Amino acid sequence: MPSVLEAKELTKRFGSFTAVDGISLSVAKGECFLGPNGAGKTTTIRMITNHLPVTEGILTVLGMEVGSHARQIKARIGVVPQENNLDSDLKVFENLLIYSRYHGIPRREAGKRAMEMLEFFQLEDHAGSPIMQLSGGMQRRLLIARALINNPEVLILDEPTTGLDPQARHMIWQKLRALQSQGVTLIMTTHYMEEAEQLCTRLVIIDHGKILVEGTPAQLIARYAGREVLEMRLLEGEDRERCLGSIGGEELEGVEVECSADTLYLYTSDAASLMTRLNFGPERTVLHRRATLEDVFLRMTGRELRE
Repeated sequence: MPSVLEAKELTKRFGSFTAVDGISLSVAKGECFLGPNGAGKTTTIRMITNHLPVTEGILTVLGMEVGSHARQIKARIGVVPQENNLDSDLKVFENLLIYSRYHGIPRREAGKRAMEMLEFFQLEDHAGSPIMQLSGGMQRRLLIARALINNPEVLILDEPTTGLDPQARHMIWQKLRALQSQGVTLIMTTHYMEEAEQLCTRLVIIDHGKILVEGTPAQLIARYAGREVLEMRLLEGEDRERCLGSIGGEELEGVEVECSADTLYLYTSDAASLMTRLNFGPERTVLHRRATLEDVFLRMTGRELRE
């Protein structure tokens, strides 16, 4: 798969603070950046879209260096920012029409494309509505529609569904998958693990400005979380070692164990067999589930709260 983005020792510093710390990667279709708050995801996106200059390293998009080919790159990409920056003084259709002028699209063609985008995102009934009358999900869909007005080869999305309800989130996923099937390359950041599994063919997990791991969702789950997980609540006043001793910790050979706050996590390839060997007792709360990308994310970046 040809690369649409190449980074070599990419670094971004703000004074003495290093937000992106010498990352190197090659991004093809359907890629996704993951990381907790403050990990460096948005800073990386802002360098890709030429909103921030690169401090050190090499960064190319569609074979062009971002610093010297900004205009050519912007003509071939679409950008959906994390923040809503729609023009509230304009109506829905007008937001698309005005934005098309930045790309030099003739008015007749711009009007045609705008209506096509509104229909694609099921917003045609709101073409004449003020922006403030749209729900949060509608505004996110309009932001994506705006980013597609120039028929970009690459669509870059920074946290595209943050703050949306499940119905709006699933609709946006559906539309993004449709764009992928039409050949549009998606490069996105998210901290929603389900979103990453739904949309991304390969993931890059970033924390503290460095790449921790990369691979397909299935590869990362198998490598870092196994196939199944047992979650067990600790009893009041109980710590990890007392808990493991009471359930028969000698049966846990080959099982990865993690303890966080009041919960013990057992990562295994055969949870059903493990449950028959352990002595949980009726007083314990135990959840048996499949391993997910969220397990990988939390194991790699930690479970502490990020502000």
